[in-house]
Amino acid sequence: MRVLGSAVLAMEFFVMSFAILIAKNDHSAVALIAGAILAILFLLTPGLLKKKYGWVIGSILQLLMISYAFVVPSMAFIGVLFTGLWIAAIVVGRKGEAFRAALLAEAEKARGAEKP
Repeated sequence: MRVLGSAVLAMEFFVMSFAILIAKNDHSAVALIAGAILAILFLLTPGLLKKKYGWVIGSILQLLMISYAFVVPSMAFIGVLFTGLWIAAIVVGRKGEAFRAALLAEAEKARGAEKP
């Protein structure tokens, strides 16, 4: 789950960096600074995904990315796309972790049965 979430957040860092480049000619310094802060948060948040609050912060960042569409209108579509990827990372990651736990439990059970 962490690997998928980290990959989504890392990709969003690059997307936000390019969005700042798009916005630099037409918008104020406040919009650029907000985009830079958002990009830095996308870069730092994967380290927090070990805890539940990291996932909450990541979800909030998804909403902030969509709201950056007020500065760069194409970010609305891209933000929705990445929010879908974020949700998929959570869903697929949980299924993968459950499957892995079942395999480990099965392997442990098989090892216990082999030992007399």
